[in-house]
Amino acid sequence: MVDLVLRSRRVVTPTGVIPATVAVAGEKIVAVGPYDAEVEAGLTLDVGDAAVLPGLVDTHVHVNEPGRTEWEGFATATRAAAAGGVTTIIDMPLNSLPPTVDIEALKIKQAAATGQIHVDVGFWGGAIPGNADKLPALHEAGVFGFKSFLADSGVPEFPPVSPAELATALNAVDALFVVHAEDPGHLHDAASSATYADFLASRPAEAEHAAIATAIAAARKSGRRVHILHLSAAGALPLIAQAKAEGVRVTAETCPHYLTLDAGAIPDGATEFKCCPPIRDSANADQLWQALADGLITCVVSDHSPCTPELKRQDTGDFAAAWGGIASVQLGLPVIWTAARERGYGLADVVDWMARRPADLVGLSQKGRIEVGADADLVVFDPDDTFTVDPRRLHHKNPVTPYAGKVLHGVVAKTWVRGQLEPTGRFLTRKD
Repeated sequence: MVDLVLRSRRVVTPTGVIPATVAVAGEKIVAVGPYDAEVEAGLTLDVGDAAVLPGLVDTHVHVNEPGRTEWEGFATATRAAAAGGVTTIIDMPLNSLPPTVDIEALKIKQAAATGQIHVDVGFWGGAIPGNADKLPALHEAGVFGFKSFLADSGVPEFPPVSPAELATALNAVDALFVVHAEDPGHLHDAASSATYADFLASRPAEAEHAAIATAIAAARKSGRRVHILHLSAAGALPLIAQAKAEGVRVTAETCPHYLTLDAGAIPDGATEFKCCPPIRDSANADQLWQALADGLITCVVSDHSPCTPELKRQDTGDFAAAWGGIASVQLGLPVIWTAARERGYGLADVVDWMARRPADLVGLSQKGRIEVGADADLVVFDPDDTFTVDPRRLHHKNPVTPYAGKVLHGVVAKTWVRGQLEPTGRFLTRKD
């Protein structure tokens, strides 16, 4: 007898969307069979036309604990993740204090998270000026790779690296390096303004193009894997395509806000839309969608980057002074599904972009798929139901969102993490 049998007419498997029965024993999927298969179980649920998806894998989340828990924390971030169908997150090394740039800081972060996590959590390390000698030990301790900024990060304890320092880090350890790719030489100080266009002009697409060229050059010379974070500027796509064609080990991600929001529609003073790199126009988003469909962009992740309303400067609406970041770990699935269905994509596409591919990026072969032997991370998702985004119903510590009031398709009804409906997460390492 198994612990759980979950039946649906729409189970999203690696081979397609099929009527199926999914059987779970302990933490694992032990069978995927016909919809009408007879399986003795402690609990059997037939969800009918609601879809069953693998839990999403979000490899780009800023939890900010310890140190900036007024912005977010492990309890709220992982509760929001589970509510949004995300069963695995990889936490970024900055905005926490101390940043995760050595083993001691990793232990402090793990201690802060202990007993608080509702989904499985892994960690990125940070590569900053002067810590290249610490990277091998931190990698051995299980971080999934290392993040660097090529431009100012917004927090003084996580300074950017120069191209030479990036090369030094890549040569220090054979690891995955994930890069915030904006070139400081192309960025401008934004004047105090409540007009989004003024902020956008301060971070032109050329800043991404130049930084991505720098990252590709470093990957080419070192032979290391380099992943471009939160790609916003579609004009950089030919650079990535050419590098991949030449065998350079480079990949890229994008985020829901770059695919679904339009710079031309952002109201004056609406600082909840500010992020770096910035949201660009709808024609740019169309190109990102095509690159995603073509596989040139690997995956869609949230870049969940919350802060307090005060730091968003909602009192003045000043884009220049506001913190840049969008909190969306709970909303990514319905945001992307709403836009994807309008463009003719299916549930299998969304699962590929948001579950399987990010899991593969970081080597979590047991995540992001419904197949025998995989972790029983399962989500019941009604793709036809709709809801209106009410910030008061979000689990983020600070429910500031550019999606407020939007009607979205797709409602997460239940989430299991390794077979647990009341999930308790565990720590993940790159060795898992």
